[in-house]
Amino acid sequence: MKRSVAFRASLFLFAVSALFGTLVAQPRTLTILHTNDMHAAFVPREAVWVKTQPRPMVGGFTELAYTVDSIRHTRSDVLLLDGGDVMTGNPITERVYKGASGGTLFEMMNMIGYDAWCPGNHDLDVSQANLIALASIAKFPTLCANLVNDQHQFPLHNIPYTIIKRNGLRVGIIGIISQELYSLVLQANLTGLRVLSPQETTQKYVDLLRPKTDLVIALTHQGVDEDSALAASVHGLDMIVGAHSHTRLKVPRVVNGVYIVQTGSNIENLGVVSLTVDNHRLTNVNGRLIQLWAAKKRPTSPVSTLVDSMQAEIEKEYSEVIGVLHGDWVRGGSESAIGSYITEAQREAARADVGFMNIHGIRKDLLAGPIRKKDLFEALPFRNVLATFQLTGTQLRTVLEYAVRTRSPIHLAGITATWLLGSDSTVELRDVRINGNVLDDKRAYSCVASDYLMGEAERYLGIVPTDIIYLPLTLFGTVEKRIREDHDITPKVIPALHRAQ
Repeated sequence: MKRSVAFRASLFLFAVSALFGTLVAQPRTLTILHTNDMHAAFVPREAVWVKTQPRPMVGGFTELAYTVDSIRHTRSDVLLLDGGDVMTGNPITERVYKGASGGTLFEMMNMIGYDAWCPGNHDLDVSQANLIALASIAKFPTLCANLVNDQHQFPLHNIPYTIIKRNGLRVGIIGIISQELYSLVLQANLTGLRVLSPQETTQKYVDLLRPKTDLVIALTHQGVDEDSALAASVHGLDMIVGAHSHTRLKVPRVVNGVYIVQTGSNIENLGVVSLTVDNHRLTNVNGRLIQLWAAKKRPTSPVSTLVDSMQAEIEKEYSEVIGVLHGDWVRGGSESAIGSYITEAQREAARADVGFMNIHGIRKDLLAGPIRKKDLFEALPFRNVLATFQLTGTQLRTVLEYAVRTRSPIHLAGITATWLLGSDSTVELRDVRINGNVLDDKRAYSCVASDYLMGEAERYLGIVPTDIIYLPLTLFGTVEKRIREDHDITPKVIPALHRAQ
């Protein structure tokens, strides 16, 4: 009798075990929604690539929230991720909310229901303390495994990874930031921080998470090329949700069996990846982008109410017209009208002989017509201040030779030259002039640039100036003052370097 009972119990346990094994082995689906490089674009903007007039509006948190909610109404397996650079690009980042500049953006993300994010370089534009405050507002984890302090602690309210359970799947997500962080952010904002190897760090946490999860994702802010290199060098990784390079991957890129996705920038698209996991393996992956065309009217929601409130406040403060452009200010190369104007404005404000401006510090083209304060802020959204220093004529020659040889992305003001490039890449300078006067190699000339450029002087100028003096003048304020004074502006390119004929 006892044997019969034991036999029946064993049979029952075997059946339960077999049933459980069958259930576990069933394929599971997951829908990953993702954004990156929002740059504070919380309201719609004109789709500038559309040729017809009036151009349609695209993006904004109201449209994003509506689209995410619409997908969630049809699917229960949704995971929403962001790849960083939430900050910098709109005056909303200057408004303090719950102790953080730009904190309203993260309150909106809470309302939309993000599951995790990885900070980007621009999320450190204000300060480390501000990023900590932003991460404290977020009701979702801040993931960054390779950003530590000198004691190898995670100092910015960041954690290396999280495991999220969704639709019966255990999803491990690792955050990775660009190893080039020190060339992307004002160095004073990075004091005490170390950026570890993305490859070594990712592999370390993939090895940790693989036995505990059904799927391992790297949520990165480093660019699609770096993501491709990461995919090629790490084993055990399933997917990379990327950012930083503003790449619109209409379908996933596959490298070494790893699926790489990215949406572009400015909330113009929502990334959607539908995948199936069977026995810890991806068996089906379909990725696409949804263009977030902004509808004129969406149902009122907590997100739209907060968006409208913040927009009204910003419009009230930044809608003032400070000048009029009689022609377009369009970025492009080392010589552009907007670059010439901004660099010359710095030179005049500092009463310097020579001005320098990093090309990529100008973030938006301005089209002919009224210039609002908001337009200028979106072109110059960083909190840069002016810095002065001195270079001898000989040092200025070295800077020009470096600029020609490396095609350094800088604008110049107050200095001109013609040049020839030899077959051995040597640079011959001719007729170098400072404000119309022939350069004196032995004379010391006063120069001006932003504090950011000073932190990256070796990369932009080829030399590292000494005895730098930081002025109580912001770059934005300097250019705003110049525009107000000029008011009517006809765009003009002021040439600096010319190839000799």
